[in-house]
Amino acid sequence: MFKTMRGRLITIVIVVAVALGYLYANGIKYGLDLQGGMHLALEVDDPEGTYTAEAKADHIDRADRILRTRIDEFGVEEPLIQKVGSDRLIVELPGIKDEERAKALIQRNAYLEFRLVLPTTSVDQDFPRLDRAIVATLGEDSVRAMGHVTEAAPSSSLEELLFQGGDTTAAADSLAAAADSLAAAADSLAGVEPEVQETPADTAGAEGSAGELRPLTGLLNQGDGEGIYLVAEEDLDAAQLYLSLPEVQRALPRGVSLAWGADLVAYGARNYKRLYVLEEDPFMTGDMLENAVANRDPQYNQAIVNFQLNRRGGRRFAEFTGQHVGDFLAIVLDGEVMSAPVIRDRIGASGQIELGNSPMEDARDLALVLRAGALTAPLAIMEERTVGPSLGQDSIDSGMIAGIVGLVLVVLIMVAYYRVAGLLAIGALAVYVILVLGGLAALNATLTVPGIAGLILSIGMAVDANVLIFERIREELIAGRATRTAVDEGFGHALSAIVDSNITTLLTALILFQFGTGPVKGFAVTLSIGIVASFFSAVFVTRTFFLVYLAGKKTADPISI
Repeated sequence: MFKTMRGRLITIVIVVAVALGYLYANGIKYGLDLQGGMHLALEVDDPEGTYTAEAKADHIDRADRILRTRIDEFGVEEPLIQKVGSDRLIVELPGIKDEERAKALIQRNAYLEFRLVLPTTSVDQDFPRLDRAIVATLGEDSVRAMGHVTEAAPSSSLEELLFQGGDTTAAADSLAAAADSLAAAADSLAGVEPEVQETPADTAGAEGSAGELRPLTGLLNQGDGEGIYLVAEEDLDAAQLYLSLPEVQRALPRGVSLAWGADLVAYGARNYKRLYVLEEDPFMTGDMLENAVANRDPQYNQAIVNFQLNRRGGRRFAEFTGQHVGDFLAIVLDGEVMSAPVIRDRIGASGQIELGNSPMEDARDLALVLRAGALTAPLAIMEERTVGPSLGQDSIDSGMIAGIVGLVLVVLIMVAYYRVAGLLAIGALAVYVILVLGGLAALNATLTVPGIAGLILSIGMAVDANVLIFERIREELIAGRATRTAVDEGFGHALSAIVDSNITTLLTALILFQFGTGPVKGFAVTLSIGIVASFFSAVFVTRTFFLVYLAGKKTADPISI
């Protein structure tokens, strides 16, 4: 097929058609430096310096694999994820639109736990000790300055409000009774000195002694379910500060922990956040998770995530739920309780996480990070850069200008020096450009600024191959060879030099691709495609054009070269 002119022309048409087809179907994908996007430098979040250098390197290695899975499923085209040294990850996301969502996806630990919800009675009697730990740690003046502080009352009505179950009306009645008692006491202060009964410190019970500050207890309200307290939205900062104190954590009963709910809930005109009483140790974690899919609950039209456990996890889940029918099970993600449904029956290897009124996008992101797995250590963003689309367009314009100027100069020089042969080379060069762009589209490769440099360099190599061929043809013509013979000999004698130069350059490009980083890899990919295309265009396409050109001439007719 390659020996006849018709066969050669058909081959060129097929190759060009395939390249144009890929170019039309896939288009050219631009890198971060051309279309804009986000650049992040990540390290292990270790403000206390608790991780060793070896531990950080191990966490970064694991984060590298997990983030690749997350970002691939997120749908970013041609992301760059690479290690720098042993303790830093570079993440580049070209064309990203929702930057905050991308950062949340990258930094989310996605550590899933299943814990049993305990009744509030398991911690009620310990709250006075927690309050004393808060006052001892922060100081009485600081606690009072934060506001929302109550003092222990002689009666138990406030205690019942905070810790006992019941309806909202009973709670309101208790508050009203407490307010009446305080008003009566204030009226008596004018003429009667109140009698105060001292309570020894070692015998103080859950009620506390009169006048004792109760910073945490005063923020807690009757819960709306088993093992739940409610904290008003305006009191959250204070409550979260109190509970984060190491002294408070140590004062909690053994085997008990407190965890916040994920969302605010509305009661009346106020918003509250749930505070759950949980077993400290989870009976199972997300390590046994096999799959997670975002869905919408058909009954309540709420976003949910259905999860599937592996065989071992399914057996453990079924055994545990079978032993705790009627209890509440908390599904905890990154320390927050996503939902706490009641266990109505033995549950097998599947379940669901309820996301309330969250959008489906949140459910899809949660399912994505659960499938990818949990980070072994939190990641901190050490450096963040955003490349805007205007900067990317500037880079594209600069690259196009450089390419056009280079092409124009090549055309002028080739035509001026080699005349008709130069025009044939320019035709082959046009085929070369189509092949390179089609090759990039076929491989779904990303075009970057270094890639444009590789494209321009390979154009020079394609022209260089034509120069070698034309000079060989001139030598044969000077030696008195006939025109057709000179052309055949010129291509034959130049072939070895062209092959050698292209192979050595291709090997260099492959080494750059193997050991280089993002921009260097972009340069190597474009250069490799360009080398293959330039060899084909110079050796095959240019010779075919010569055969077409010589077909209308006699054997003895001279050629313009």
